Amino acid sequence: MNTEKIDQLYGYVQERCLWQFFSRSWDRQENIDGILKAATDLLTGKELELETPMARLFYADAKIMVADFKQRFPWIEEIGPAQIRDLMHGLKDKLVEFTITKSLNRELNHSLY
Repeated sequence: MNTEKIDQLYGYVQERCLWQFFSRSWDRQENIDGILKAATDLLTGKELELETPMARLFYADAKIMVADFKQRFPWIEEIGPAQIRDLMHGLKDKLVEFTITKSLNRELNHSLY
């Protein structure tokens, strides 16, 4: 797994994607999982199932992100599906680490919300 490429994708997400900063940890996790899965499917040519409103929401966010990835990082179209899955898994791990696990926002897990 290429750390430099993961850092590039992570920098983009930190700069451009508000879904990573939802107010609860479960909501952040749900969005990270859903959007990155849809993005991975788009990047690897897998057909997406858009049966539910949430699946369509994740697809909408992933579609924009993937288009930007292709424009900003041309190398992403030159790597194979297995490498894309590895990169997206690495991106997911990094997002979860910094936006959930190491977050100092105590409201993420507050029992009254």
